[in-house]
Amino acid sequence: MSRVLLPIGDASEVLDTFYPLFRLAEEGHDVVVAGPEARVYALVIHEIPPGWDITRESPGYHLEATVAFRDVDPAEYIGLFLSGGRAPEYLRYDVELLRITRHFLETAKPIASICHGIEILTAAGGIEGRRVTTVAKCRLDAEQGGARYVDEPTVIDGHLVSARTWHDNAPLMKAFVQMLREAS
Repeated sequence: MSRVLLPIGDASEVLDTFYPLFRLAEEGHDVVVAGPEARVYALVIHEIPPGWDITRESPGYHLEATVAFRDVDPAEYIGLFLSGGRAPEYLRYDVELLRITRHFLETAKPIASICHGIEILTAAGGIEGRRVTTVAKCRLDAEQGGARYVDEPTVIDGHLVSARTWHDNAPLMKAFVQMLREAS
């Protein structure tokens, strides 16, 4: 069974996290949830209510990370899924997660990024010269990382597929699953 790594932290978005967790398991992948520490994390629900200009955050489910980033050997995984929510705002400073992310970038293994997940790729120096999408409020993060931002549901650039928000989960996962099949 092939393994896919799913990093999370407190304030990872519920649908950005659970949809790929279950979809990848349906495909027969062993999805390993990792965090700064091996413990239970509090996820959040993000939505823009009618009439609002910014995302409202509500408490969501909890999810256990079974391994700490420092204990991850990225060579054991065929893919990396970077979830969104606010967690990437602080996870992008984790040197162990950046080490893991750089492995996937340097070895051209499949990477999926949704919403704020782009912040981790930017911090790892992995999007310069690439075409990506992300939630509109992270456009600046993508552009400061040297990427060309486009407002499309899903963008594929080599071994990287990116999406804006959980609304784009279906096309994102279709592309990522195909990449994993080709990598297996």
